[in-house]
Amino acid sequence: MTLKNYLIFMSVMTAVSWGAFAFVAGLVDPSKTNWLGFTLFYLATFLALSGTFALLGFLFRFLFFKGEIAFRAVKLAFYQSFVLSSFAVILLILSARSLLTWFNFFLLAFLFVVLELFVGSKSKKN
Repeated sequence: MTLKNYLIFMSVMTAVSWGAFAFVAGLVDPSKTNWLGFTLFYLATFLALSGTFALLGFLFRFLFFKGEIAFRAVKLAFYQSFVLSSFAVILLILSARSLLTWFNFFLLAFLFVVLELFVGSKSKKN
């Protein structure tokens, strides 16, 4: 897949994901829904944020790191978008259950930073 095709595909799928998010957010009533409604909401949120962060991450790398290989920039942006989207969705879940405190936020942020450092050190060895 060429870079142009990837960017077109990701843009279209991100737009579809945001459409799904808007549809689910408009359809689901949090006070009356079951586990399926919440699952669809969080899944749509995760996919929409992942696509957006992947495109923005690649754009950032493309503009500011001119010498980086496009494949490596896409791969890194895609991975980091999943990590950042996971962080955001977990924060939403904690907030919905009234479990989000400053301590939990910083603990979760610390865990994600350690995960990122661990994965980054593993990938540099390979």
